[in-house]
Amino acid sequence: MEEDIKALARELLEHGVVRLSERDRRVLARMASRRHVAHDPRTEYEAGMTLGQRAADQIARWGGSWVFVGGFGLFLLLWCAWNLLSGRAFDPYPFIFLNLLLSMLAAVQAPIIMMSQNRQAEIDRHQAGSDYEVNLKAEIEIMELHAKLDRMVERLP
Repeated sequence: MEEDIKALARELLEHGVVRLSERDRRVLARMASRRHVAHDPRTEYEAGMTLGQRAADQIARWGGSWVFVGGFGLFLLLWCAWNLLSGRAFDPYPFIFLNLLLSMLAAVQAPIIMMSQNRQAEIDRHQAGSDYEVNLKAEIEIMELHAKLDRMVERLP
């Protein structure tokens, strides 16, 4: 099979297997054995996620939703209204306790969002690699079809 890979590389990519990356070799090996190249990196990555990673993604998803924004805005409005209009304000204007709570929320929420974004970036890198492999295989197959067509045209009387 290594000879098939070398022949494919020389014929279709116009340089030897030595200069090919590991990813290119893998694509050529799959082509030589007629196996599929496409796969879903997101499913593969999510299968190996820890409970903490899944929780961070869910929290980031919830914190970035319009339901959260609307609910939190309503909470802030009710907090301010209660403390301004009632006779028994537990956090009088300028709402120092509310400021403390918002600061603590931001201190916890920011790293959770960043962890989720880092994981999404890693998934995107894996997806880009998968896309590259599929595109490379398609390009090689198209080049092979062109070569076959050229040989067929040459045989015509």
